[in-house]
Formats: sequence, C-alpha cells, structure tokens
Amino acid sequence: MSCFCKNDANIVAVIFDLDGTLLDTERATRGVLSEFLGKYGKELNREREENKRLGLTQKESTAFIVRDYQLPLTPDQFIKEINPLYIERWRDAKALPGANRIIKHLAKNGVPMALASNSSTEYIYAKISHHKGWKESFSVILGNDQVKFGKPAPDLFEETAKRMGVPAVNCLVIEDSLVGVKAATAAKTKVVAVPSRGESDCCKLANITLNSLLEFQPELWGLPPFDDWVNNTLPIEPIHLSGLYSTGSLFGTTENATFAIPDQVVGIYFGWAKVDSDRKFKILVSINLDFSSVTYKKIDVWLIDANTDLTSEQKMQICLVGYIRSWDNKKLGSMEMDKLEEYKSIARASLEKALHGGDNQVA
Repeated sequence: MSCFCKNDANIVAVIFDLDGTLLDTERATRGVLSEFLGKYGKELNREREENKRLGLTQKESTAFIVRDYQLPLTPDQFIKEINPLYIERWRDAKALPGANRIIKHLAKNGVPMALASNSSTEYIYAKISHHKGWKESFSVILGNDQVKFGKPAPDLFEETAKRMGVPAVNCLVIEDSLVGVKAATAAKTKVVAVPSRGESDCCKLANITLNSLLEFQPELWGLPPFDDWVNNTLPIEPIHLSGLYSTGSLFGTTENATFAIPDQVVGIYFGWAKVDSDRKFKILVSINLDFSSVTYKKIDVWLIDANTDLTSEQKMQICLVGYIRSWDNKKLGSMEMDKLEEYKSIARASLEKALHGGDNQVA
C-alpha cells in the first residue's frame, strides 16, 4: 500500500494522532461497549459498529449510541457510566509497531513532536501515562476539548502548530483515519496515513500511505534517517501470535484470538516458533492483508532450517523479533525460490547472532 507525492515543504515538526496511530486502544477496549449494552438488555450490532465511529469525538459517538440503541440515559450519563470501564482497559493498550521507535528517534534528534487527538485532553494523558517517556516527548498535547471543532475540521492541527510555534505548512501529520487526514489536509500540513481497517480512502488525500510505522522513512521529509537497521534487518519489539500450523500457514482456533494483532502488522518478519512438543524453530513469516478473510490476515510460515521436521495440524506459538521488509501486495510463496532463500538466510544470520549474544526471544 503506497501513495506518494513529492515533499516540497520544509518539515520541521511532526504531529501525531494517538488512537490507531501510536496506540492500539481499539483492541484493548474491545468488548467494553458490548458488556455495557448487555447491562441494559441490548445486544451490540457488530456489523453496524465496525469502524462506524472511527475519528468521532466521544460526545458525537455517544449521541449516536444512545439514539441507536434507545438507551434510557442521556449522553452525559452514558459517558459517566462507561468511562471507568475504558480507563481500566487503557492500561493494557500496547504501542503499535514502530511507535516507540519513531518517538525515540525524533526525540533523540531534537525534532519537535505533538499529539493532536479527537479524545479529550484528560483521556489522552490517561492513555499515554502507561508508556514510558511518551508524555515528556511531546511539546504539545492537544485534545478536542481545547478547540471549537474536532476532526475533520482543521482546528486541532492548526492550534497544535500554533502552540508549537511552527507554521502548519512546515508540519508533518501522521494519521490513521480519513477524518484525521481530512483535518490535516484542511490545515495545509503534509500527511502520512497509516490506515486502520476500513480507512483505505486515506490514500486519496494523504501525501503517502503506509501499512505500518515500520515503513516510515524520515529522510523523505528532510528529517534525520533511522540508523537502527542491522544487516538488512530491523530489530523490533516482540510481536506474539498463536494458532494452528497447517500446510505452511497459521490459522485461527476457536479458543484464542490468533489474529487479534494490529492491522499494521504486515510484511516479512522472522522469529521463533514453539509447537506442542515444546520444540523451538527459527521461522520466516509473511503477514499479508487478506480482504476475503474474516481474520483480515494471511500468515504464511517457513521453517528456516531445511532439516527441520514439522507436521501439520499442530498448535504453534510465535514470537516475531525482526522485520525485513514491507508487504507489497504479493504472496511471498509465489516469488522465485532464490528470493525466499535470501530472506531465510538474512533471518538465520540475525537469529544466530541473537542466540550467541544471549538475546534469545522465544515465544
């Protein structure tokens, strides 16, 4: 997934959206609304709710929910009752792939950063308080309660740029939703979109669209490049998944949320696998978007050591520790064998180095 327009602006500051861009709050809070509606004898219509309120303020979203489900509450009463449930779950919200990396990199290089979210400022602080160094990294943190109109109006980004002391045209906004991209475009900033599910229309307006923050290239915007690639691999914070291994792929099982991983986890990765027998294997993994599947992901697994014997229909736990490249809309399995072997060789060398260095991450 990529759309790119040449960067002609002098980018001197970066403004991030929070939910779905840096923080996986959606998965952390999944189930809260369903549980809450159950208390009032209502059943969540998942098809109707899927992405329906992405990018809306809490007040806007609440008004829709109260009306749609005919709840015996005012919007303010709804917020007062449900907020403690969300706050409790926010502590479990994980940073999205590449989020900590980009924050640390820009901070280290003195690039001003800000947060501009359709959440209230109070909730923004509650969400980021569980992530070390985040609060200190942003010179401005702005919620929708501090401007007249939230996204898709430009107010949030215009006010954030003003408080940073940087013209909006010299700011780069990183967003995951169409309403956020619209707001950034209206504010005349440059925009990088890393769309959440169902937000592919971001590509039509954003300067560049990425699958993941791991694909972000600061140098395209005149910012200091990353320097953390090692022998064609990028060490990453471990990503864990599990499921049933069969005929070279990982499938979901009824008793776990195998593919409850962020939409942004796509590309070619490597790491370790453990099966029922507790045997551990070095693996290469291709994670592709599969729009025809309810899991939205196609996960192919290759054992790196050719002499490894692994039968199908085994439960497998996976820990991904490195990243090789982005997803390019092609199945790795359809590539020439020499390309597959090249990736295996790169992964094998990195994993062997980790073993000898005592940095053995195993699922």
